[in-house]
Amino acid sequence: MATIAAPAKSMKELVFEWEGKDKNGKVVRGEMRAGGEAVVSASLRRQGILITKVKKRRLSGGRSIKQKDIALFTRQLSTMMRAGVPLIQSFDIVARGSTNAKMTRLLNEIRSDVETGTSLSGAFRKHPLHFDALYCNLVEAGEAGGILEALLDRLAVYQEKTLAIKNKIKSALMYPVAVLVVAFIVLSVIMIFVVPAFKDVFSSFGADLPAPTLFVIGMSEFFVKYWWVIFGFLGGGTYFFLQSWKRSEKMQATMDRLLLRVPVFGSLVNKSAVARWTRTLSTMFAAGVPLVEALDSVGGAAGNAVFREATEQIQKDVSTGAALTTSMQTTGVFPTMVLQMCAIGEESGSLDHMLGKAAEFYEDEIDEAVKGLSSLMEPFIIVILGVLIGGIVVSMYLPIFKLGAVV
Repeated sequence: MATIAAPAKSMKELVFEWEGKDKNGKVVRGEMRAGGEAVVSASLRRQGILITKVKKRRLSGGRSIKQKDIALFTRQLSTMMRAGVPLIQSFDIVARGSTNAKMTRLLNEIRSDVETGTSLSGAFRKHPLHFDALYCNLVEAGEAGGILEALLDRLAVYQEKTLAIKNKIKSALMYPVAVLVVAFIVLSVIMIFVVPAFKDVFSSFGADLPAPTLFVIGMSEFFVKYWWVIFGFLGGGTYFFLQSWKRSEKMQATMDRLLLRVPVFGSLVNKSAVARWTRTLSTMFAAGVPLVEALDSVGGAAGNAVFREATEQIQKDVSTGAALTTSMQTTGVFPTMVLQMCAIGEESGSLDHMLGKAAEFYEDEIDEAVKGLSSLMEPFIIVILGVLIGGIVVSMYLPIFKLGAVV
């Protein structure tokens, strides 16, 4: 049995493009997934096609698959299924239209699994790197309830909203980070090339230099002598920090707690986590997923360790019979408005609707916070750059001013 299983796996990895002539002599072309050219040739001969060319299509290249690609795929699949296009044909259309070779290979593998009788949710679960538990659970609920089209549409909306929140936060952070990086580069150029030129000029004065000028010259000498250490330390330190943040759960939990306490930025991170938490639970609950089971996916979707730990505690309380609102209040991480809306939703039997309204409110709050943060950061950054660059310029011209006063 083991010798048969190996080729089956290779069949999923290879796509062949073929060209030939049918029984009427008409040129036909197509693609086929198979374990080798011989399999393709045998299959086409059985169909009465005279093969003229078979070649393997290389799909290993291309950019990596990102959340944006999955969100776009979900929206396309939802649209085509609502239009009445069969599932297998929908996958084929989306795969052919993708400009990312890796995404095309992923969709072809899922299509092959579905063609052999695997459920759609089961095919997605084979690729946990791209389709998380929340995604698979919603698809499974849609298949079980016969409302796959509606669930895919709801899932597409959820992903688009979540992606929009991430992009807004990235845009809010991009401007100050970019300006500070440029400022460091400019400062390095001044220290390594400009200040030494002034130093040569000042050495011909034969007079004592002011303390600020001596300090800047000392910093410049350090930069010139150890520039490779400075750049290596900053580059290596940044890479090590980011990798630790990405791979270490303890580091992630520590940083998530710190981010919530950072002035100005902390409020934005908190609103983002609340919006994603309420949006996720609203989507899961509206799909008919039981509350305790839905909470499995909600904590991780919030993107913050504080909310993940709070969700685990909520899940334990709810599984023992406690009300959702009471459990949320006990954690102390949810705003009063969210608690009140959850309480109203539980009493009226419209929890998914009220959670959706809370998510919309905090998504609007994020929009306003990003706009306000951009306006606040501009003068702050200008002051920092003015002090740094202006201080260096003044320090370099102080000896010239003193010389002018003596003359």
